[in-house]
Amino acid sequence: MSESLSKRSITSASWNIGASIITVAVLFVRSILLARMLPVDTFGVYAGASAIVGLTVILPNFGMGGAFLHRAPETENEDRAAAVHFSLKLVFLLVWAVLLGAAAWVFAENPLRTAILVLLIATFGMQLAETPRLILTRRVVHRRLALLQVLRALATTMVAIALAFRGADLWALLATDLTAMLLTLLVLYVWRPVWRPHLAWFSGVVDYYLRFGSRNFVAVALMKALDKIDDLWTGFYLGATALGFYSRAYTFAIYPRRFLAMPINLVAGGTYAELKNDRHRLSQAFFRTNAFLVRTGFLLAGLLLLVAPEFILLLLGEKWLPMLDAFRLMLVFTLLDPIKTTVGDVFIAVGRPEVLVRARTAQLVILLIGLFTLGATFGISGVALAVDAMLIAGMAILFWQARSHVDFSLRRMFAIPSLALVLGIAATFAVLSGLGIDNANWYTAILKTTAFSTTYLGILLLLERAQVLEMLAMLRQLWPGRSTG
Repeated sequence: MSESLSKRSITSASWNIGASIITVAVLFVRSILLARMLPVDTFGVYAGASAIVGLTVILPNFGMGGAFLHRAPETENEDRAAAVHFSLKLVFLLVWAVLLGAAAWVFAENPLRTAILVLLIATFGMQLAETPRLILTRRVVHRRLALLQVLRALATTMVAIALAFRGADLWALLATDLTAMLLTLLVLYVWRPVWRPHLAWFSGVVDYYLRFGSRNFVAVALMKALDKIDDLWTGFYLGATALGFYSRAYTFAIYPRRFLAMPINLVAGGTYAELKNDRHRLSQAFFRTNAFLVRTGFLLAGLLLLVAPEFILLLLGEKWLPMLDAFRLMLVFTLLDPIKTTVGDVFIAVGRPEVLVRARTAQLVILLIGLFTLGATFGISGVALAVDAMLIAGMAILFWQARSHVDFSLRRMFAIPSLALVLGIAATFAVLSGLGIDNANWYTAILKTTAFSTTYLGILLLLERAQVLEMLAMLRQLWPGRSTG
């Protein structure tokens, strides 16, 4: 059975990684095209509605998905556990939908009201499809989910671009959620259905779901709050246009993280869990994982910092230049968020999730203080600074707490890539200054990329050649189809 599980895990990881790479590439192109075709404030309205729906949907979720995945006597009978999960979820969703729909109808004005109501419908449908998705995840059979991920990216992109081309604004964005919902329901419930939905109510299973969910609800709520409150605050205090700039700055700043850090984050938690009783090997895995993320993250963030003017002007258009400073500041998030995730995985692996709750509580306080001080003073650049301060504080707390479980050196992890980052940026500015170049075009983008990459990678090769070779080996192992088990 373990061999079967191992094979399914490797196969699922390969499908997930391949699908994510394709999906990120498609969504990146879509984001660029829509940014050129749609008004700035349209993205602000959509981001505001998404934040409201995304933050409130934690209530009907209530941590029950984790309870279904967790192996317990109450969930041994998969069909019964799935039916109870579906029934509970349906009840919670109906209550949530009525309350949020009524609140949006009374308090929100168009176009925000329209966006909230449409996203509520789309989210309701997606949440009803969670039961078959959890069944596949529980079985460690991810091929259908990976294919669905790619199909959704392609279908939603075609719909959004077609509507935007025909003059639709907000509906071009809302249509992506409706299309994703319909496609998800079709693939999971209609085409060779994973599970046929039916209702069931067993008090023992219901009690288990509610007990398990209540223990995880605070942690999940804090995580969602950290992810959405900056959007809510920006939309409420600075307006839809400011939120449009901020939401796009955030979206484009995290694409490198999604493309490169995703395979690492995908496997880190499982690796840590397997090694939790072997401190030496766990420490080795911890250091290698995070050293890789630091070195690749600093490379990508440095490149984006330098070519940000060219990226915005040449790919997005001049109307997006007001987000330049916020975009550059959000690159700190690109640098550190994947590392924060893998450090947090250590506490999950060793059974100390309460550490994450304390860290997220401190982060939420810092974020709120930053929003009402920095955000109110400096606009979206201040919001980006508040998010950076929140993330750095969380990193400091988690690294400090992690020393109880793993051994590592922050100097070894950060010193050389930080030196390479600073010298790479300095060398790039020296080249531009020496050539008398101060404009933004394709030539300067290529020149900046070449100068920074050559300097950064040259310093890494000079000072830690073994670490660079190990990084390349990790990439080869993670690439789809390269795993050997």
